[in-house]
Amino acid sequence: MKAVVVTSPGGPEVLQIQEVETPKIAEGEVLIKVAAAAVNGVDLLQRQGKKSLPAGGYAEKVAVPASQVLPIPEGVSLVDAASFLEVASAVWSTVFWMTNINAGQTFLVHGRASAAGAIAIQLAKFRGARVFATAGSEEKLAVWKDLGADVCIDYKTEDFVARVKEETGGKGVDIVLDSIEESYFQRNLESSLYHGGRLFMLGFQARTVARYVDAGGGLCFITTGSKAAVASEVEKNVWPAIAAGVVKPVVYKSFPLSEAAEAHQLMEINQQIGKILLIP
Repeated sequence: MKAVVVTSPGGPEVLQIQEVETPKIAEGEVLIKVAAAAVNGVDLLQRQGKKSLPAGGYAEKVAVPASQVLPIPEGVSLVDAASFLEVASAVWSTVFWMTNINAGQTFLVHGRASAAGAIAIQLAKFRGARVFATAGSEEKLAVWKDLGADVCIDYKTEDFVARVKEETGGKGVDIVLDSIEESYFQRNLESSLYHGGRLFMLGFQARTVARYVDAGGGLCFITTGSKAAVASEVEKNVWPAIAAGVVKPVVYKSFPLSEAAEAHQLMEINQQIGKILLIP
């Protein structure tokens, strides 16, 4: 079968498609014929040799624990379904599993129009929260608005702290999800949050400040059993919202598996809105 191989740590050019053996499944695993694979931020670090992580789905077939496999949500195509599971699991386990976001609460999302931001906004609106979202262009802010964000803030031209304080009568928000960078940490903690509010950080930068906040470094850091528990929660709580059309896939662009390097190049310039997919 064909698979994308990291020939050596480096730039996108080290991603090469090669013929490899079909994975042999172990006890408790299933073999999946891949219809589409999502490109995630952690994939870039793995390619660069900065993180030693399990291989992803950049292949025609992949063996995975059966406990982490979910049915395709009703009304969603097989390809679009590939855009959901990793990011839904990360966002749900980092924020929604930890706090009961509901009507009457305020929620600030920093996401630069990432897939994590897209699903966080939709889930928060599904649960009745008032959602604030930041992005760095009118195009990205328009996407946030379309997904249901109540207040959209261009962080390049406007002080998001001042805007949040203005919109909340000086209180700040109840919950912040930051998947951007550590440089926002202090401003989020001291200025954006209402007293007693909670700050969640998603991604590798979260692990440097984990002692201060609710930090979700990513699914790659948890055990197989924990991933199974997350998958079960996502199926119960997120999949119905997807099937109802309340949470929608946000796919920016699809590439053939042979163009994995081009997909990584696009990911690195950070201009995408939503998920990038690879199609075997």
